[in-house]
Amino acid sequence: MSQVSRRRFLGSAAVAGGAAWTGTVVSAPGVARAAAPRRPGPEGAVTVRPSDPRYQDLTLRGINKAFTGRPESIRVVTAPEQVAQAVQEAVSAGKRIAVRSGGHCFENFVDDPDVRVVIDVSRMNAVSYDPRQGAFVIESGATLGDVYTDLYLEWGVTLPAGTCPDVGIGGHLAGGGYGALAHRHGLAADHLYGVEVVVVDRSGRARTVLATRNPGDPNRDLWWAHTGGGGGNFGVVTRYLVRSADAKGNDPATVLPRPPGKLLTCSATWQWADLNEASFSRLVRNFMTWREQKGPTADLELNAGFTLNHAINGQIELGVSIDGTLSDAQQRIDAYLAAVSQGVGAKYTATPSSGPWLRKTLYYVYPGDYSFKNKDVLLRRAWTDQQITTIHRYLTQGGAEHYGAQVFVGHYGGKVNTVAPSATAIPHRNALFSAVFEAPWFSPEQAGAQLGWVRSLYRDVHADTGGVPVPGPAYSGCYINYPDTDIADPAWNRSGVPWHAFYYQDNYPRLQRVKARWDPRNIFHHALSVEPGA
Repeated sequence: MSQVSRRRFLGSAAVAGGAAWTGTVVSAPGVARAAAPRRPGPEGAVTVRPSDPRYQDLTLRGINKAFTGRPESIRVVTAPEQVAQAVQEAVSAGKRIAVRSGGHCFENFVDDPDVRVVIDVSRMNAVSYDPRQGAFVIESGATLGDVYTDLYLEWGVTLPAGTCPDVGIGGHLAGGGYGALAHRHGLAADHLYGVEVVVVDRSGRARTVLATRNPGDPNRDLWWAHTGGGGGNFGVVTRYLVRSADAKGNDPATVLPRPPGKLLTCSATWQWADLNEASFSRLVRNFMTWREQKGPTADLELNAGFTLNHAINGQIELGVSIDGTLSDAQQRIDAYLAAVSQGVGAKYTATPSSGPWLRKTLYYVYPGDYSFKNKDVLLRRAWTDQQITTIHRYLTQGGAEHYGAQVFVGHYGGKVNTVAPSATAIPHRNALFSAVFEAPWFSPEQAGAQLGWVRSLYRDVHADTGGVPVPGPAYSGCYINYPDTDIADPAWNRSGVPWHAFYYQDNYPRLQRVKARWDPRNIFHHALSVEPGA
């Protein structure tokens, strides 16, 4: 898998803004406040203004260099109380707030020119176990690498989240959290037991609330909204409490899944020089047919994703991974590659690799600073022959101006598809594939060609449904952790279907009610945020 696509799809990048703040904790009756270790630090949040040399470092943390904000101040917080104070001060002054955790938001939700105060929670990154709750407590500024390392090395468990180690947990978990272990263990949000959130009431008072999945918790709707409702909608998450729904007892080594001790992976590459339209189409069709034939719950052990690079990049790449402790792991990969390559004609080069789970999971090569536009779709069935032909046409047209452009399509489902769509805020429980259309650019002069390419490709692939993947027999819609403001733009969404149907389907009215209760002043908002309902 290319460096770019590794960072994106399986990494399940987080929507910034789902992390940050606190005040006086209001707990549900009988629910203890989440505990987490404190680190030494200033009494209050550090305030960084444009004249401070640290300002540039903090404003450039966002991974998409198409957007750079110019807030009046950045509040670097190290404790929930500091977050609550920063929020209260901003609200009292009438200044728009945004929150940054890992900085992986694809759109300008944090870097919007109207944002005056950014609350940076990246220093709140502790991971601990709270025996009172029987759950792990993860501060919202922790990266996935922090989470994986601490959970595994100290307790031998993991959270089935994305595979990009520098994604922040703050927005990632709030948006659902999909990754390489999802087939076996579900989404990260499926393991969310509780969430501590700073909210602002109708009077403008900031307060901190703990909401859990306990049936008797009066704040349970706020917990539900954070199981896929997306970041930056209801308040600022300061801590997550995670514990599998089927966990028994209070032993920390048993309340979350155990990852495989070893991963076996294989990268298979085909050279564009050896492919024509027919062989390319057969290859993609084989990949998707294999997944379709496995049904909604798929092969729980084998995960795969196909990076269909533009021809200027020279090759396309299929990445496969499986639990390396299985006695037939290599045979299963070999059989899978044989099925995908059957009848293609073009030869491929396979590069196998194996290693300890944590080492393989944390492996990451940062691809550098650049701007990009991503567009995604969750598919309930394989692309049609016409859609594959369209993708081939776009991948082979033009030249160097499309360097780095690609379409990534990967397996989706397994345990994910065993949960009811209304049980969590994320409704996508019947998809078989997740696809991401991406175009990067490395200078302003390249932006026009790449933006035009990815937008036109996406429109033409979904030509039968108004240029967008309208939820229905073929599509589940779109993943809120891959936000795309074009879905709300009639120039690109000609279906007549509102943007929120793509991300939330029938769960949107409930999310609106949660919004009206917990953020009645709409303090937390962005281009694709939930609107308050009646």
